[in-house]
Amino acid sequence: MAPPLLSPDEPPAFTARNLGGASPLVLLCEHASNRLPRRLGDLGLPPEELRRHIAWDIGAAALAGALSRALDAPLFETGYSRLVIDCNRPLGVPASMPERSEDTAIPGNVALAAGERRAREEGLFHPFQNAVAAHLDSRRAAGRPTAVIGVHSFTPVFRGTRRPWEAGILFGEARRFAMPLIEDLAATGLAVGENEPYRIETGDDYTVPVHGDGRGLPALLIEIRQDLLADDAAARHWADRLVSPIRRALAAALPVKESA
Repeated sequence: MAPPLLSPDEPPAFTARNLGGASPLVLLCEHASNRLPRRLGDLGLPPEELRRHIAWDIGAAALAGALSRALDAPLFETGYSRLVIDCNRPLGVPASMPERSEDTAIPGNVALAAGERRAREEGLFHPFQNAVAAHLDSRRAAGRPTAVIGVHSFTPVFRGTRRPWEAGILFGEARRFAMPLIEDLAATGLAVGENEPYRIETGDDYTVPVHGDGRGLPALLIEIRQDLLADDAAARHWADRLVSPIRRALAAALPVKESA
C-alpha cells in the first residue's frame, strides 16, 4: 500500500473561501496551483515546465478570488497541480493523471501502480470533490438557488495555432445560463468563443457534467486567455468586466435574482 500522498505539514488538498457568501453562485478553480506534493518530487520535469499551462491555469486563481470577493460567492480552489491529478477530469481517463500533456512527457506519471493512483485520488481528488458536493447538498437542503462556474484560463497558441478568442464560455445543458453571458461579453467588443477553445464532454469533464448538469444546476466554465491575466491587476480588471454579465446570466437562469 502506498503511503499517504501529503505529509501533515504540507498545504491542504484544497481551500474553501467565503462559504457563507450571499451569492447564488458557487465558484470552482480546479487548476489553481502548480504545487507538487513533496513525496512526488518534480515528476521528472524541469522547473520551466512546471510554470507552463500544462501544470496549472495561469491567472485563474487570481481571477477566481477576485470574482469571489466581487460577487460575495463561495470559492473552492485546488491546492496541487493537475499533473498530479486533474480535478476537472473523471477518474480513470488518461487526462486524470496524464503520461503526456500537450507534447510534453510526464515521467513521474508513467506506469503508475494502482496504490499510487489511489493515493492521489484519496489525497487530492476526493477531498475536493466531496467538499464541493457537500456544500451543494447543503444549499439544496436549505432551498437556496444555486449555479456553478469553474474558472479557467487557456493558452494564446496551441500546437502552433493561434487562438482568436479573448474569452470562452463552455457549457453543456445550461444554455439559458451561458448565452446571456456570451452575448453580454460579445456586446462589449470581446472575441468570445461559444464552447471554444474547448467543449464539455461527459466522459472527459467533471465540474459541469457532475456538479452542474448532473444535479440540474446551471453550470458553465469561464475561460480567459492567459496573456490577459498576466498579474493580479489584470485579474481584477477581468473580474470587473465579468461581474455584471454574470449577474444578468444568473437572473436569467435562476428563479430568484442575486441579492448581492
